Amino acid sequence: MPDHRPHVIVIEDDPQVRLGIEQALELDDLPARGFDAAEPALARIGPDFPGTVVCDVRLPGMDGLALLRAVMAIDREIPVVLITGHGGITMAVAAMREGAYDFIEKPFSSDRLVEVVRRAQDRRALVIENRRLKASLSARESVSLIGDAPPMRRVRHTIAAIGPTEADVLIYGETGTGKEVAARAIHAASGRTGEFVAINCGALPETVFESEIFGHEAGAFTGALKRRIGKIEHARGGTLFLDEIETMPAVLQVKLLRVLQERVVERLGSNAAIPVDCRIIAASKADLKALSDAGRFRSDLYYRLNVVGLELPPLRERKADIPLLAAHFLREAASRYRLDPPMWREEDMAGWMQQDWPGNVRELRNAVDRFCLGVAGRRPAADTAGSTGGSLARQMERYERQLIEAALRQTHGNVTAAAEVLDTPRKTLYDKLNRHHLFPEDFRGE
Repeated sequence: MPDHRPHVIVIEDDPQVRLGIEQALELDDLPARGFDAAEPALARIGPDFPGTVVCDVRLPGMDGLALLRAVMAIDREIPVVLITGHGGITMAVAAMREGAYDFIEKPFSSDRLVEVVRRAQDRRALVIENRRLKASLSARESVSLIGDAPPMRRVRHTIAAIGPTEADVLIYGETGTGKEVAARAIHAASGRTGEFVAINCGALPETVFESEIFGHEAGAFTGALKRRIGKIEHARGGTLFLDEIETMPAVLQVKLLRVLQERVVERLGSNAAIPVDCRIIAASKADLKALSDAGRFRSDLYYRLNVVGLELPPLRERKADIPLLAAHFLREAASRYRLDPPMWREEDMAGWMQQDWPGNVRELRNAVDRFCLGVAGRRPAADTAGSTGGSLARQMERYERQLIEAALRQTHGNVTAAAEVLDTPRKTLYDKLNRHHLFPEDFRGE
């Protein structure tokens, strides 16, 4: 079986020195291949080269500095370690400016060489992994739901199967699992030419709920100065997404049931039945079957909505997707904040993998945003809402952040409404958002 491990190319015209370098690397489980000249070695190096180049500066034909420039032209992130017995500070500075990973003067110890090459290999492995993740993301740019874990493959399979049908869909999932993202994916797979219209049932006061969804005629109530088209009509030819359907007032559940059964809508203040052609996708954090059994949700509406059920897995049940999601969010954050995306370390990813993520994908995105901005402050594994300990001031600060996050979730990112919930001036809340690096848009949409 071929050895696919990252390997080291060693270029040294002195056979004894070359053999010594190869043996030192092999003993440390770093597979090496030696060359006595730069030209044949260069032919083995391409953009997908997974290892490190160790090269003497003085060589017959192409010298080490020329090889360095040639490798940098292929891929500037391939580590090149230059070694020489005739160097100095000037040559070392020049080599580093050209892009060399490190510069070692002879004589050097085997331990020193192995240490440098090991670090170079680790860095190259991270570069290759980040590129693989980005390539995987690019290959599925048309797919909204990111993930290769079995639960997400099943979700995408279900969406592909039900998307082109006319079936109404009920999506279940914890906060932050991506229910609206799944609904948009279903709409995209449906081929419908109308719009995707989303409304959060939990964010609307009951007094305006009926008008918002069903529309109203002029004069239907005080302040109704002109006719308003409701969300259902607006979604004609497209998809209406009703998030947090479990919060819909009982009296309006009856009207929605009629829309689902007869595909007509009556505006508030009108007796005219207006035909509508829209697909209904509803989403809930709660178990609607349990709510209907308890008399807290209409059972006939539940069964009418639940033609097809789609359950989104929490992030803790598909942790294998965290690197792919993190790469996607890091790319998005870097673009949004106009920054070069930082490269995460193994301990960063280990910290993310160890968390249970009660806020699911949304919480991971927030963590990656903070990482991109350089304000994570500590290992991601410790950056959780449930962390305890520290000084009184630190604990109070953490508790304040939790309260603000809860208010933003409750109001779906509406800062004015969150300020009312917290009974604090809006300007004060904005100041606290800046201090805690919280972004209202992260709490909208789902």
